[in-house]
Amino acid sequence: MSILALAFDAYGTLFDVYAIRELGEKLFPGYGQALAEMWRDKQIEYTHLRTLCSMYKPFWEVTQDALLFSCQKLGLELTLDAQNALMGQYARLQAFPENLAVLQQLRANGLKLSILSNGNPQMLQAAVDAAGMQGLFSHLLSADAVKKFKTAPEAYQLGPDVFGLPAKNILFVSSNAWDACCATWFGYTTFWVNRSGAPLEQLGVRPHGEGRSLTDLIAFVEQHRN
Repeated sequence: MSILALAFDAYGTLFDVYAIRELGEKLFPGYGQALAEMWRDKQIEYTHLRTLCSMYKPFWEVTQDALLFSCQKLGLELTLDAQNALMGQYARLQAFPENLAVLQQLRANGLKLSILSNGNPQMLQAAVDAAGMQGLFSHLLSADAVKKFKTAPEAYQLGPDVFGLPAKNILFVSSNAWDACCATWFGYTTFWVNRSGAPLEQLGVRPHGEGRSLTDLIAFVEQHRN
């Protein structure tokens, strides 16, 4: 289990998808938290359904569809201006506060870093630029390349293909338990950033490492580099 490269999930792991609640609260007082949570849940559900049914649609459009549904479900009148504001905010989600320093340290230690995400390439580049993470990643890998979202094996295969390494030598990092577990099934060495202290998914598989923030990743990487 020698780690030679890392692949990070983007949304929820590097970029805080729930930070959208602040704008949601401003636009829809009393509903910011509920909107952020439902929007995220529906977004993930739609990626799974579309992959299962081979009905791919770019992640940006899936994200917009999930927003429309969530507002309808919550009885919120989503004007075009509000929709544009929320989607614009999603394009430049703030990073978790410790992430930039951790990524810089990993890169300084000679490790190759990448993002492996459902996000389409334009979304990923915009998020990286907004977070000041330019130059840290050798690859921004998008499920758009295979027209299937995670947890499809074709999406996870992007990492081994681009690095020319077995999956076990790539550390896949995600804050989404389902993602970390399914990447473990695929063959990656995995680390779950369990920010909320959530229980492990009952799938009969466990990520190789777990921490409460990306900072905890440093020690795990050092233990498994050789």
